[in-house]
Amino acid sequence: MTENKTKLNNLPFENLEVGMEASLEKTIHADDVAAFAKLSGDANPVHTDPDFAAQTQFGKPIAHGLHSATFFSAIFGTMLPGPGSVYISQSLTFKRPVFVGDIVTATVQIQSIDVDKRRILFRTLCRARQRIAVDGEAEIYVPET
Repeated sequence: MTENKTKLNNLPFENLEVGMEASLEKTIHADDVAAFAKLSGDANPVHTDPDFAAQTQFGKPIAHGLHSATFFSAIFGTMLPGPGSVYISQSLTFKRPVFVGDIVTATVQIQSIDVDKRRILFRTLCRARQRIAVDGEAEIYVPET
């Protein structure tokens, strides 16, 4: 499913530093878009109907924006900060569409760390076709283990 560029599993909270980052890549397939539509209930024809999508500004179906954003959750829960981490918040700005066949690279980078609250602020980016498709910030809580 994914190809990890950086793997930082089980790094102790005390070892986390501003600037650390982790990424993963995934190619978006038509069956991924169909599965996301079924799972989310979002059957908007701009995602699921090539004839409808051909009449839009995109010219063909686009992947759900939140589909790409889910890759951040995968990174947070498995790589950085890793298992046990919990989402507090996420902001997202969708800059460009992602199409079937695109390789999406999701990257998170530590911007600040609140040691007392065990919370980390991340910059979150998804790139497709070497351009930013999704931009945002996330706050993650890291419980004591």
